[in-house]
Amino acid sequence: MRKLTIIVLAVLMGCQSTQNTNETRKEYRIAYNVWYDQEKDDYEVFSMKPDGTDIINISNWEGVDWVYYAYQDKIYFISDRDTTHRMYFLYEMDAFGQNIRKVSDQRLNDSWLSSRNKGSELIVDPRVSGDSAFHIISSDGQLISKLYTNLAYYNDPYFSPDGTEVVFRGATQKFKKESGYLDELYIIGADGTGLRKLTTYPENDTLSAWYQYHAGPPFWEPDRNVITYNSVQNGYSSLFLTDPTGKTPERITPDSLYAAWHTWSSDGKWITFDGYPRPHEGDRDFDIYLMEYETGHIRQLTSDSTYQQGPVFVELIQE
Repeated sequence: MRKLTIIVLAVLMGCQSTQNTNETRKEYRIAYNVWYDQEKDDYEVFSMKPDGTDIINISNWEGVDWVYYAYQDKIYFISDRDTTHRMYFLYEMDAFGQNIRKVSDQRLNDSWLSSRNKGSELIVDPRVSGDSAFHIISSDGQLISKLYTNLAYYNDPYFSPDGTEVVFRGATQKFKKESGYLDELYIIGADGTGLRKLTTYPENDTLSAWYQYHAGPPFWEPDRNVITYNSVQNGYSSLFLTDPTGKTPERITPDSLYAAWHTWSSDGKWITFDGYPRPHEGDRDFDIYLMEYETGHIRQLTSDSTYQQGPVFVELIQE
């Protein structure tokens, strides 16, 4: 395992890719979710620079808005705006909350999602009575195909870099409180063939609660062809790394942090995640962190009393 170091609230330098003067330069913002008003069950989407500055509320909706994915400069979020509380549909906006549009009229489950074919196709988890499949849809919301996993539980799908496979969370029991429920990562062909289990939770670990992740939402990083996810082991959540063959997972975050939802930057240099220091007494307020993958250096970007979770990188492309 690489040496892991924590640097609190350091200034991020070089979160850009500028290999030569003719290459498009990438700059990022980080979009994330804030439990803005607990009494009103109000979740807002915020964005900030990768050094933790210029924090702005980009959703401004008194309901539930939750970002789950970004492709280049487009943020995809579920929202109950224009409908009943906690009845979710998919929307799109940019890193500053502009150009909001409803992507699809299909109601969705609470789930991460991803895209392929340069963002022209998305895979989502729809809420459809009597049917049990992921939907692959066009960026304008048209159904392209259905992907049946034939598992009792399935959620949080993520395309492989070439779009031919999908990694997702699955279980042979439908509900978390059922005896024997154990969520693991699975891989399946985008055509519905070749289902295989990727992760195996340690049999002797009994410290996770029923509601916690054994295998959390996955991210398939294309440059290294690795899959990362969070898992609650020995009572605390950490980020783990494996590959599509299911090699023995490597823990990539330190014992000193509880690390949960995460995403990678598109240049493969950075991971942003939510978490909090451990051990931690009393209320557990999640904050946003940034980790440089190669060095393991970690920076805390937020530090207030609200829950801040589910960060994603959004590109600001400048020619």
